[in-house]
Amino acid sequence: MQAFLKGPSSISTKPPAAKEKGAAGAAGSSGEGKKLKPIPWVEKYRPKNVDEVAFQDEVVAVLKKSLEGADLPNLLFYGPPGTGKTSTILAAARELYGPELFRQRVLELNASDERGIQVIREKVKAFAQLTASGSRSDGKVCPPFKIVILDEADSMTSAAQAALRRTMEKESKTTRFCLICNYISRIIEPLTSRCSKFRFKPLSDKIQQQRLLDVSEKEHVKISSEAVSYLVKVSEGDLRKAITFLQSATRLMGGKEITEKIVTEIAGVIPKETTDELLSVCQSGSFEKLETLAKNLINEGYAVAQLVNQLHDTVVESEDYSDKQKSVIVEKLAEVDKCLADGADEYLQLMSLCALVMQQLTQNT
Repeated sequence: MQAFLKGPSSISTKPPAAKEKGAAGAAGSSGEGKKLKPIPWVEKYRPKNVDEVAFQDEVVAVLKKSLEGADLPNLLFYGPPGTGKTSTILAAARELYGPELFRQRVLELNASDERGIQVIREKVKAFAQLTASGSRSDGKVCPPFKIVILDEADSMTSAAQAALRRTMEKESKTTRFCLICNYISRIIEPLTSRCSKFRFKPLSDKIQQQRLLDVSEKEHVKISSEAVSYLVKVSEGDLRKAITFLQSATRLMGGKEITEKIVTEIAGVIPKETTDELLSVCQSGSFEKLETLAKNLINEGYAVAQLVNQLHDTVVESEDYSDKQKSVIVEKLAEVDKCLADGADEYLQLMSLCALVMQQLTQNT
C-alpha cells in the first residue's frame, strides 16, 4: 500500500521538473530556431540597445548620459510613425534595468489599452507610488525610479492628460514618464512643459538603404539596388513600413530577386504610366474616356487617397501647367483628401477631381 502511495507522489514531484528542463533545453537549442521563424522582421530587427537606434543623435546622446548614471527627465517623443520612438525608450529601459527587472519597473500603455481618466487615477497612480531600489542580478546599479511609457499619448482625452499632470508632479521621486505621440499639438500645455521634448526626424534615405541592405543580407534576400531605392522612396522615412514591404515582397517572390515592379505591387503604388494616362485623358477633354478610366482605376483596387498623393507630386513638379492651374488643382486635391478621410465615396471624389483637372487643362486650348 505504501509503495502504491509513494508511486504517485514521486510521479507528481520529479517528472514535471524533468519535463520543464527538457522543454527549456529544447527551447534553448532546436526549439529556439522554430520559435524565431514566425516573428515579423520589424520586431526581429528592433534595436536591442540605444547604440542601434539610427539617425536620432540628440535623443541617443541624452539617454546615454542617463545610462551612465545621470538622472533621467520626463520625456516627450514626437514625430512621424516608424522613426524609432517606441524602440528607443524600450531599448533604453532594457539597458537600465536588464531583462529580469524590466517587467517590474516598466509600465507600457498603448492606444489599444484603455487609458481614460479612471485608468490614470488607479493603475498608473498605483504603479507610480511603488518605490524602486536595489541592484540587478548582474551586479550593476539599478536606478531608483520606474518608467511609465504612454504610447500614442495624443489619443488620450484631455481629462486623462490633466489627471496625469498631477501624478507626474507628485511621484517625481520614484517615477519617470515617457509620452510618445505623432502630433505634439494634441498634448496639453501643462504636460509638455513638464517634459524634455525630442522630435524624431523621418529617417534619411541613406540610413534606410543601409538598414534594408543589412536586413536583406541577414535574411538572404536577393534584391536589386533599384528596388531598395524605390522601397525607401515609397516608405517616406518610415523604416517600419519599408521593412514590412521588404518581408511581404520576399514572401511573394519565394527566393527570387525582388525588383522595382514587385515593390510597386506590394506597396499599392499606382504605376507612373497610369497617372500619366489619367492626366493625358483629362487634357483630351473626352468625358467618356475619363469615366471609363476612373471606373478601371477603382475596379483594379487602387486607393484614391494614394492617387491624390501621387498626383500632387506630379502636378507640383510639372512645368506644363501655369501657376494658376497648379493652385486650383492642388486646392481641389486637398478638398478630395479631406472628403476621403471623412469616408466619402471614392469614385465620386475621383470623378469630381478629374472633372476639375479636365476643366483647367482644356480651358486655354
